[in-house]
Amino acid sequence: GFGGGASLLGFLLTMVDYRARVTSEIVKILREHYPDQVLKTEVRVNVRLAEAPSFGKTILDYDGRSSGAEAYRKLAREIQQKLKGVIGA
Repeated sequence: GFGGGASLLGFLLTMVDYRARVTSEIVKILREHYPDQVLKTEVRVNVRLAEAPSFGKTILDYDGRSSGAEAYRKLAREIQQKLKGVIGA
């Protein structure tokens, strides 16, 4: 019974790297096939995100001004908005 009422909130695109040509195509296909499931926030490849765990810190503690930290703040706001719609808060 634990977690029996869980449902999918959305797909998060991580390690997104638009320097690779295939990335744009993959993102486009995912957004076309799952328009309501793919979250708007994308977490792009970021060196600071890769470094933070090796220092035992979250990205917000390690480098709160990095683009990776901003992406996770944006994700938190997006999830808050989605949850308001789901639970009517």
